[in-house]
Amino acid sequence: MQAMLWRRLDTPGHDACRLVELGEGWRVEGTAIFRHEGQPAQLRYRVTADPTWRSEHGEVTGWIGDAPVNLSIVRQPDGEWTINGLPVPDVRGCIDLDLAFTPATNLFALRRLALEIGDGADAPAAWLDIDTWRLVPLPQRYERRTESSYWYEAPSVGYAELIEVTDVGFVAQYTNLWTVESLAAGGRATV
Repeated sequence: MQAMLWRRLDTPGHDACRLVELGEGWRVEGTAIFRHEGQPAQLRYRVTADPTWRSEHGEVTGWIGDAPVNLSIVRQPDGEWTINGLPVPDVRGCIDLDLAFTPATNLFALRRLALEIGDGADAPAAWLDIDTWRLVPLPQRYERRTESSYWYEAPSVGYAELIEVTDVGFVAQYTNLWTVESLAAGGRATV
């Protein structure tokens, strides 16, 4: 489908990922390498979604400094979320999994919402905070402005900017956070 390479703008780092079509759904898989609180970090991730782009499962492995990371995140059919088998009731009912360290996971909400130009929608996500390794609710709103741009707001983290997307739906320009350096297919167009 599409492979991406992003460069971080707020700290040294890169992220490479690709979108894979599965028989019954979708998967983004990638690796983010960056500096986090002065420590080198390397995190591999895989997030799967059903055919309607609803997140089902996420895996994050790697390390930050000398601390290993090994997480399995699951959205149960009843809307409950777990991390490594432990329930996380605060994010019950969230449809999307958003990994704080990568722009890759915005793809799922953008594809699921399939907004027309001029339309907007709230898309609260189960957000993996890498400072606490907890899932927390992340209020988000997307408003489609053009074929390839959305006004994006995440008020609990103080972010509100225009983002640019590729034809597949990956974020290409995340103001002050990420910019695309290379993509294997597609360009800037509709999702």
